Parts: sequence; structure tokens; C-alpha cells
Amino acid sequence: MTIKRRDFIKNSVKAGAGILATGMTMSAKSYGNIIGANDRVRVGAIGFSDRFRGSHLPCFMNHYKELNFDLVAVSDIWSKRRNEGVALLKDKMGHDIVGCRNNEELYSLKDIDAVFVATSDFQHALHAIEAVKAGCDAYVEKPFAETMEDNRAALKAIKATDRIIQIGSQRRSGENYMAADRFIKDGKFGDITMVELTWNVNQPGRWRRPDLVAQLKESDTDWKRFILNRPYENFDARKYLEYRLFWPYSSGLPGQWMSHQIDTVHWFSGLKHPRSVVANGGVYVWKDGRKNWDTLTAVFEYGPSDDTSKNFQVTFSSRQHNGDENPAEIYYSNGGELNLITNKVSSKGGLTNRMASAMGMKENLLAPYDLADESVKVVASANTGGDTLTSAHVRNWMECIRSRKETNAPVEVGYYHSIANIMTTAASRTGSKATFDEATQEVMVNGKPFKF
Repeated sequence: MTIKRRDFIKNSVKAGAGILATGMTMSAKSYGNIIGANDRVRVGAIGFSDRFRGSHLPCFMNHYKELNFDLVAVSDIWSKRRNEGVALLKDKMGHDIVGCRNNEELYSLKDIDAVFVATSDFQHALHAIEAVKAGCDAYVEKPFAETMEDNRAALKAIKATDRIIQIGSQRRSGENYMAADRFIKDGKFGDITMVELTWNVNQPGRWRRPDLVAQLKESDTDWKRFILNRPYENFDARKYLEYRLFWPYSSGLPGQWMSHQIDTVHWFSGLKHPRSVVANGGVYVWKDGRKNWDTLTAVFEYGPSDDTSKNFQVTFSSRQHNGDENPAEIYYSNGGELNLITNKVSSKGGLTNRMASAMGMKENLLAPYDLADESVKVVASANTGGDTLTSAHVRNWMECIRSRKETNAPVEVGYYHSIANIMTTAASRTGSKATFDEATQEVMVNGKPFKF
């Protein structure tokens, strides 16, 4: 036997023992993806979308040289976007880029270590499954899943591997949000008694793509591959490009915006999902053929069923016909509020002596506290500031690919925000209260699992 062959057998035995010790399955490609400190990490883009082009790519460019990463391939089933992706990435990276007609082509390339998943909302979970089965780490955009079937399948597939997953819940990498989490968990805030979440815009064209719709032809893409496990229907360019307006390709407001904000509730409270959700709304103003609402108010109950004194309510409201896109997240306790627009803790609304003394109680007023300095305040309150958050979030993923440590937003983050999203969808589409069955991991309406 040659030395190389002896070393190969010895290392194979060690690797096999490692699998038995951890109970974790790894593909042959997974072994090839164990990245050394000096190895360049080769990344592919799954979907040359607005999100990838406008956010993931510039954030990646902030860090790739320092961390020794490279973008080498792009997969998009629409020839126009695929060609645009190849051209732009070639210009940015300074070398040839492989354009792939579908994800199978991309994963068949040698030495793809990681991918950005920035496809349509309903595809994220399924594309995450593809990524980990191909032995790749993945940055997976939110919402993670729009149905519990996809949600459970993706969680199971990812947890069966050692792949590094970052869910695109970028608030998890924000210093001000981290400070808020510490403040609450240290007991300084007191029990959460109410949370108000709002996200309002005035944009008739939000999520519309009329110019692109006019250019898209069925012959230039793969419609069956696009709809994946959704019920078959004839090609529709609007549903392909304006999917956020049409269920079951997207939940719209819950998946796009609420998923960010409701995740902070799970994070700060330590609770995994709501106990119940009711919702109301409709298409009140932008009657352009969309099916997903332009106005939504959802009310959630959180807390343990065995101690209702610890329960609290969360409201999420969103409208697309009046607003300046200044998302609000305000946490209330008996002693005041924690405001993630201003990044300040204050005694506003707290129990004053005048109100407390009549009941023989003591005043309860929080001391003023700044969660962050002026330089990061815009991050919490403006969508455009999210690029700062996303840059930190992408960097965290890249660093964890090298260290093999857990990211700020592992797969469970996506799994639990998806439960809240799906409960909201169920409540809004049925007009009934939605609950969650822990035993079956199903969203329930009127005693039955919710299905599209």
C-alpha cells in the first residue's frame, strides 16, 4: 500500500467514527466541503432576483476579499435574468461566471461550497433542501416557508446535515436588537405585556413588475419548474414576477414584512410561536388583480397555556396605500416601553405613583436607557437602512462557514417565524381563529389542518 492510500483509509475510518459519534449523516461531497483556513470559498447564486442584485451582492462585496470568498456561478430559469446575472457578476468579480439553467446544473459543478437562495417566497424552503442535499451551506431568504409541509420538510432536511444556514432575518445581526434582547432577558424591562408592530407604505407599484411582465415569455423559462409543488395552472407572467401578490406563491404582507418583526418577538420572549391568531383586512385600494391583501391587521396571543398571567398580545398592522415606510416595533411593560424606532427605553406609559397609590401599589417607572447610539438608529426604522443590517448578517454567515459555528439566525429562526406567518395566512383566508398543534406541528383552523 502506498502512503497516500494508507492515509486515505486511516482518515476514512476517523471520518466514519465521527459520523457514528454525532449521529449525523454527511454526503461524499460534504467531506469535500470541509473548508481550510486558506481555501477560497466558492459561492453560487440561486435566483438572480432584485433581492440578490440589490442587497446580497453588495453586502457580499463588502467582505469577500477579506474573508477569501468568490462568486462563481448563477442559476436562474429565465434566460434574461440568467444572462444579466452572468454579465453583472463577471464585471464585479473580474472573471468568468457560469450561467446555469437550473439548480441541478449549478450543483453539478465542482467545488460549489455555498449558495445564496433569493428566489420566490414559496420556493425558499424547497431550495434550501436542495442546497443541503448538495452539500452546500446556504443563506436562505425569508419567509422561510409558506406551508407547514414545506416548513417541516426543510427543517428535517437541514437538521440531518452539518450545513451552515443563515435565515435572512437580518435584525438578528443588529447591535440595537441584540441590546434590546439583553435588556429584556436580563430582567430589566419586566414582563412583556404588549407589542405593537406596524409597517406602512404608500406605493401602488410595490411588488409590481409591469415592464418585466411584458417581456417574459413562457418559452424563455421553465414554468413547471417554477411552480414546484404548487397546484398546476397555466403560465402566468404576473404570478411568476409579481408572486408576492398571489397566494399560494406568497402570503404577501405576513411573509414579506411581518416575518421580520414577529421574529423579534420570538427572540426577545424566548417563545417559539403564537398560541392563536385572528386577522382582518382585504384589497381595499389597489384593485389591480392581486389576491393578497393591501391592508392587514393581525392579533396574536403569546404565552404559556398554564399561566395566563404571563400571556401578552401582539398586533401587526400594515397598509400599502398610506405610509412612509418607517416600520415600528414597540414593546410595552408595566414600567414603560422599549422603542425600536428611537432605540430608547423610557418610562412612557409606566405606572405612576398617582395611579398606583389608589390600589396600594408602588410606582413602576423604567429608567431611561439608550439601546444604541445615533449611528445605528436608522437601521431599526428604515428599510433602506436594512442594508447595514444585511451586510452584518451576510458577514456573520461567511464567518460561520469558516468557523463552522452556528449563525445568528439558524434554521429554527425560519421555522418559527413561518409558523406565525402561516397562522396569519390561515386566519386571514378563512376568517377563523388559527391555533397551533404542538403534537402534529400543524396550523389548525376549526379543528382541521390548514391547507392551500
